Amino acid sequence: MVSSAQITGAWILIIVYVVGILILVFKGASKTKSMSDYALGSVLFSPIAVGLSLAASMTSAATFVINPGFIANYGISGVISYGIALPLAAVVSLIVLTKSFRKHGQTVRALTLAQWIGARYNSKSYAFFMGILALLLMTFIVLIVVALTKVIATALQMNDVGVMIAIVVFVFGYMMFGGANSMVYTNTIQAGIMIIVAVILLTSGYSHFSGGISAFMGKLAAVDLNLVKTTNPGSLLFRDFYEILFAQIVVGIAIVVQPHIITKSLLLKRESDVNKFLVTAVIAELLFFAVVIAGLYARLTFPDLSVDGKPLPNDGIIPAYVVKIFADGPLAIIVGLFVILGLISAGMSTLEGLIQSVSTTITSDLLKPLFGKQLNNESKLIAVNKASIVLMGLVTIYLSYGQLMQPKLSVGIFAQNGVYAYFSAAFIPVIFGIYVKNIKASVPMIASITAIIVHFSVYYLLPIAVSNYGWDLGFFTKFVQGNVRNPAIASSTAIVFSTIAGIIAWRLQLKKENV
Repeated sequence: MVSSAQITGAWILIIVYVVGILILVFKGASKTKSMSDYALGSVLFSPIAVGLSLAASMTSAATFVINPGFIANYGISGVISYGIALPLAAVVSLIVLTKSFRKHGQTVRALTLAQWIGARYNSKSYAFFMGILALLLMTFIVLIVVALTKVIATALQMNDVGVMIAIVVFVFGYMMFGGANSMVYTNTIQAGIMIIVAVILLTSGYSHFSGGISAFMGKLAAVDLNLVKTTNPGSLLFRDFYEILFAQIVVGIAIVVQPHIITKSLLLKRESDVNKFLVTAVIAELLFFAVVIAGLYARLTFPDLSVDGKPLPNDGIIPAYVVKIFADGPLAIIVGLFVILGLISAGMSTLEGLIQSVSTTITSDLLKPLFGKQLNNESKLIAVNKASIVLMGLVTIYLSYGQLMQPKLSVGIFAQNGVYAYFSAAFIPVIFGIYVKNIKASVPMIASITAIIVHFSVYYLLPIAVSNYGWDLGFFTKFVQGNVRNPAIASSTAIVFSTIAGIIAWRLQLKKENV
């Protein structure tokens, strides 16, 4: 399906991209002298650059590659869930939380979210606990690596495993040096590319609208009537409005407390820049989230979701779509190569942010408290941070290999299960830390522990209770059945229960103090 001209062009594109990234990393690395520089940067960045960097970090290969695959499989119900409910909740949450979090973050000079929580509640043990939970973000790193592998391996017609290892060695290698200084440079350029590519992908199916929206919907209905329904009972993720709207809105509100998202505003040195930063981030973000609509175009291109008789896996649908529709003529091939560059940028931007935040957490929140006497200067901390990135790279290769060889529907399910568990536990400590005064660390700690227990119980234990012991959970029963389950259900349930637990613990504290 891929022509020799496309393969040659892809090679040239990737080589140029690699050289360009290395130049920017060298520029950023020359200004990184401490762990603070690595985590927060030492350069005065414009609010537009930081806003684009946030949009690029918040929008990953999941948005451009993985989620459109779900929409290709399940249709309009997925667009409502991933393209409307979640993004609107996320941007509103981002706007509301950013300014307050930034004020607290500047006060305590936190390098990580775990550090912020520890400083806010004056609890080193809580910071250490959140540092351990931050390791769950490794699942998101695996998602992005697998998505990038699918895009690049399809473009170059190479073996998935070899491409995956090359990606990990390259990205983790350059992230050992630049940190936040180089990341804002690279993210800004990547976001610019992603904006153009988002427009290209959104307009790539314009021919399907020649008879209007009703004709477009008619074409989808002709493929599968479930594709045009607002709920898709036959799907694994979009069965009813509880799953499509409620769960995704709760997740969207909480998703902002991921460390590579909420700490981004700390890169701004001036308070007057915050509004411009938010406007830039929100506009770019909503455009990026809209790209899931391309999944509908992909389904019309591959009605039976197969190529040359071979079934397309969920994570390979968009790479195959791009190669297919941008193959006729030199101009189309050039545009297609640019789209591939955009898909790579979507992955790289978030991958950089995650490597930077997780490695900083490992160094500052886990290893430094344990070996503080041995890590008594900045050069040692930076060396340990680099070693942490090497270890993260090895773990990523191991986990990514498993997801490439034996995925359960999509690597997106694997990643969501880990990431959603993390921000479910982080949500209440951030909210209470911003808006509640004179609160003991035990209160949000109870909420965090509740979130972790509920999330993994809903995802792993309730299915056993339903299948082996015949538990009847009413309408909720269908969400905990089958080998593939929706992590948003586990996460939204965890957030609700942790919020209730946190409020009860807070009220008990107040009652005890007033006695």
